[in-house]
Amino acid sequence: MVTLVIPDYDQAAAFFTKVLDFALIEDSDLGEGKRWVVVGGQTGGRILLAKAKGDEQHAAIGNQFGGRVGLFLQTDDFAATHRKLSDAGISFEESPRRESYGTVAVFSDPFGNRWDLIEYEKTA
Repeated sequence: MVTLVIPDYDQAAAFFTKVLDFALIEDSDLGEGKRWVVVGGQTGGRILLAKAKGDEQHAAIGNQFGGRVGLFLQTDDFAATHRKLSDAGISFEESPRRESYGTVAVFSDPFGNRWDLIEYEKTA
């Protein structure tokens, strides 16, 4: 599990569950406006959504990986997933490209974090 600093619990949970089709694993009230919100993919990756508190954490939203791609969304059907994300308003930074390892394109989530959408080359 990794932590992702976000501006709002509900907005982030909605994006991950409705757009990326992650499951909402847990959403527990910890009191004083703090929650333990965990989302996860079909194959077990987990993200703890942590609401930013204070100027330093707010400044890190969208730049938690220093401008690099820091998150990877694997798919078994690149074209269908690319179309679904595009239809949901996700802007891709590039056209899909073929690499030796598979098909990939970079997109940003609503918070500014950069992701690779990737379908790995199938091996025999």
